[in-house]
Amino acid sequence: MKQCIFIIVFLLLLIKVQAAYLLIPMDQSQKNHLKAYGVAYWVLQQDVEVNWLLNYRGGSFMIKYAKPIENECFIRGVSVEVIADAQSTAILQEIADPEVNMDAVKLNKAPKIAVYSPKNKLPWDDAVTLALTYAEIPYELVYDEELISGVLPMYDWLHLHHEDFTGQYGKFWAAYHNASWYKEDVRVNEAMAAKLGFKKVSEMKLAVAKKIRDFVAGGGYLFSMCSAPDSYDVALAADGVDICDVMFDGDGMDPNAQSKLNYDNCFAFKDFKIVTNPYEYEISSIDVSVSRKVTQKNDFFTLFDFSAKWDPVPTMLCQNHTQVINGFRGQTTAFEMRYIKSDVIIMGENKALDEARYIHGDFGKGTWTFYGGHDPEDYEHRVGDPPTDLNLFPNSPGYRLILNNVLFPAAKKKKQKT
Repeated sequence: MKQCIFIIVFLLLLIKVQAAYLLIPMDQSQKNHLKAYGVAYWVLQQDVEVNWLLNYRGGSFMIKYAKPIENECFIRGVSVEVIADAQSTAILQEIADPEVNMDAVKLNKAPKIAVYSPKNKLPWDDAVTLALTYAEIPYELVYDEELISGVLPMYDWLHLHHEDFTGQYGKFWAAYHNASWYKEDVRVNEAMAAKLGFKKVSEMKLAVAKKIRDFVAGGGYLFSMCSAPDSYDVALAADGVDICDVMFDGDGMDPNAQSKLNYDNCFAFKDFKIVTNPYEYEISSIDVSVSRKVTQKNDFFTLFDFSAKWDPVPTMLCQNHTQVINGFRGQTTAFEMRYIKSDVIIMGENKALDEARYIHGDFGKGTWTFYGGHDPEDYEHRVGDPPTDLNLFPNSPGYRLILNNVLFPAAKKKKQKT
């Protein structure tokens, strides 16, 4: 009997010794995809390297075995598999096969994250801060005063969401100019512009946009959603041109503003038309929110299948357990294809509607990613609606795209193949 017990204990110890790695699967078997990103980030905070297995079981993570990491997965409700050293070697060999579309990318640094968000309370939330909070990934809030003061080089990753960099307050004037939150937002922004030495809010927002441009040029990572992507490029194109009507900045706009736009200043877009009607809830022709003819039932976009070994960056950003993502609306819902520059990488599109939803590009030493829509799990999130409870959507494919971008700066840089 004693010998039998000894053999059983020995075998259990042997199994534990052989259990050299933790595999966090990101396919349909994962109980909580969103919190899995938080575990990966937490591991990086402990100065432990993470292998991101691109296109292997939905973009799984593999980590050298440590009991505290296994425990953390259990605490956070994240599915994890304990595998032997031989199994991890076999997985890496499978991934290295030139005939398969997979790759392994080493993550070795927890990126420092900033979220551009106002201090005053506005009647909408931010999908990225919801995702970061739910995944337990730390971030810091910054806004105009901090950016003008030059804090961005302290961060690796910056997020922009429901923002209007043209100084037109999201074109909410027609519907909400009598609302207390709108009046307060105007007051706060005008006071900050004056404090920072600008005559107009539009001038302050342009200066902020240029600070962000410098951040990306210097090697920063920019992620932008909803109204921020197109308003950002419109603001840069309108550098030195007054595109704001009297209700936004106290004087009329330049009647020749359209002809004075400089599309070379833009990250992603070209040849667009600005919307000059203050009663129209739109900034430019880039967004398709008004023109698209699609119902919620038929609204979706498809992720591109990139080569993991040759195009690791867009492959990382598209990791998911499904290629088809349910659509969702926003102040900017998606980008009309004809206004996108030719060197921009289209990562998600609805081909039938000729619209792009998820795009990416380089600028200087850094990169940017634009993602249309407001909240991936609230199809038509309206002003004043309550924030989405991500406990109800732990496996959201749309939110996974956000968190791919959060981990992207942690990747050990490897030269793009050409």
